[in-house]
Amino acid sequence: MKFMLIWRVTSDEAWGNLGEIDFDTMLETVGKFNEELIEAGVLIAAEGLAPAEEGVVVDFSSEPPVVTDGPYGETKELFNGFYLINVPTIQDAIEWAKRTPMTAAGFKTEIRRVPTIDEFPQDNEWIKKERAWRESTGQL
Repeated sequence: MKFMLIWRVTSDEAWGNLGEIDFDTMLETVGKFNEELIEAGVLIAAEGLAPAEEGVVVDFSSEPPVVTDGPYGETKELFNGFYLINVPTIQDAIEWAKRTPMTAAGFKTEIRRVPTIDEFPQDNEWIKKERAWRESTGQL
């Protein structure tokens, strides 16, 4: 099963402390964790995100949608990066999440299962098209 591990910074204090970490040290710490995931054969993807100040929100609460440049939202609403892993159970995903390098107070890792295409109605034309695309790109 695929699971997404989503890194969240949940307090302004933790957000401020993040900026004080030596970048090379952070790269080494995260790199070692990435290496563990790779060696275990569970890593599918891992990405950090640019600062919220570079982001944009498209809000569909009105017509036409409102586009707002970052920064936006409260710190606790932001996520900063993710891992996509393939492990047999959610318990395995929890164990990997417990090992992530972002473990100080004010940091959380949310775990969400990623449904497979097989969980959708296979007779739907859009699912058929997506399945064909996934097969043609080697994703299935």
